[in-house]
Amino acid sequence: MQVLMILSQIWKSGANIYLDTDNRVAIKNQNLIPVEVMQAAEQNFQSIDAWFKSWKDASSEKITIMKMVHQICGWQHNEKLNEWLCAEENSLILFNDWMITLANNGWKDIYEDYRQFENEESNKLAKELYINAVSYAKKGAGA
Repeated sequence: MQVLMILSQIWKSGANIYLDTDNRVAIKNQNLIPVEVMQAAEQNFQSIDAWFKSWKDASSEKITIMKMVHQICGWQHNEKLNEWLCAEENSLILFNDWMITLANNGWKDIYEDYRQFENEESNKLAKELYINAVSYAKKGAGA
């Protein structure tokens, strides 16, 4: 089973799996995870650990894009991202353009890590999305 398939099932169960402050994979509300999903997670622990650690030093821009993917796939809900994308249609269209660029680069499976399909064009779109997200957040904060 693919790492993102396992993680998405954990998140959708209502549990949370994440990298804690000690750089270790941690789970909150493990009792919500179906037994078969937990078994798959245990069998694929090294890959799950590697996936989380691959994000450890990611920029705010990259983390924002990752959260957007998780939101749009229904894996992890993010109310602020959802509000922003509903309020700013141009940003939603830009996010769609970013996903289309990755699809054109070979990303066909949401459970496959999209980062291997990024290129100069997708990075440019991601930067623009991040700028829009920060701008929207500042408006909401009264800045």
